[in-house]
Amino acid sequence: MTISQSRNRGRRRRSSAPYLVPLLAGGLVAVALGVYGRVHPPAGYAVGVAGFSGAQAMKTWLATGALLLAIVQLISALAMYGMLSDIRVPAWMSTLHRWSGRAAFLLSVPVAFHCLYALGAHYDSTRVLVHSLLGTFFYGVFVAKMLSLPRRDLPSWTLPLLGGLAFSALVGLWLTSALWFFTTFGVTT
Repeated sequence: MTISQSRNRGRRRRSSAPYLVPLLAGGLVAVALGVYGRVHPPAGYAVGVAGFSGAQAMKTWLATGALLLAIVQLISALAMYGMLSDIRVPAWMSTLHRWSGRAAFLLSVPVAFHCLYALGAHYDSTRVLVHSLLGTFFYGVFVAKMLSLPRRDLPSWTLPLLGGLAFSALVGLWLTSALWFFTTFGVTT
């Protein structure tokens, strides 16, 4: 037996399960949402739009709120990871990060529910196709990130990567929906 074989024998083989379980769960959520959106016949309505002129306006404003909270998430994450130079991170930053994420997710739920239940997945235009794919991807990445949070055996880049993917998907969702609505119909409530 060579010295390198002896060293390798003493090392424990690192399992890929810590990576795969959150990713597989997130992938299953993304696929399930996509399949549901495609096979479910659109109901035409889903949630009440109290205070808004219609469902599209409600979705636009809730998505805009979720995006603003996601920007808070991004800035607080960059601060907590020491990526913003010359900024002292206050003790409440992690609390702000957690609660802004929770609030952003809660704002996104009625939007996603309306999209899936009332409209379903449509692939008749590039914008709607991209929007549908980003929506399922966002919730899949969100699930993967939430399942990765309590894991201490993951590399340090895992959460920033999943958080960055979730943020990017949310920005893409906003660009393909709320920005489209604002530029097509104007800023209405």
